[in-house]
Amino acid sequence: MRFLIVEDDFISRRLMQKMLSPHGDCDIAVNGREALTAFSAALAEKAPYALICLDVMMPEMDGHQALREIRRTEREAGLEPSREVKVLMTTGLDSPRDVMEAYYKGGCNGYLVKPIERLKLVAFLQEFGIAK
Repeated sequence: MRFLIVEDDFISRRLMQKMLSPHGDCDIAVNGREALTAFSAALAEKAPYALICLDVMMPEMDGHQALREIRRTEREAGLEPSREVKVLMTTGLDSPRDVMEAYYKGGCNGYLVKPIERLKLVAFLQEFGIAK
């Protein structure tokens, strides 16, 4: 199982990596542009990610824009919705506007507010059959 953690804050990246590593291999990206590069490479290698944890607020390309590009790439590749990567949006702000945008405009599968609680993260993984 492969995961992509997209987070510009070092401490947040390390914490997510510690929580996710028992469940699979973790790759890291520090912004949305790097996330798109990693995501596209994984698709091309026929080794797609099972989960992307995507921070909302990042430099260069924010999480909302990156999520829209990820979904566009999947559509262009002809992926069926059932084979799309699961995307968990993470943010330090509990903003109803961000939540609505993430779910309805972006197509995310979950949304957690930082600090991320291990039990909530594991519950998400279990809900989508990702946890070991």
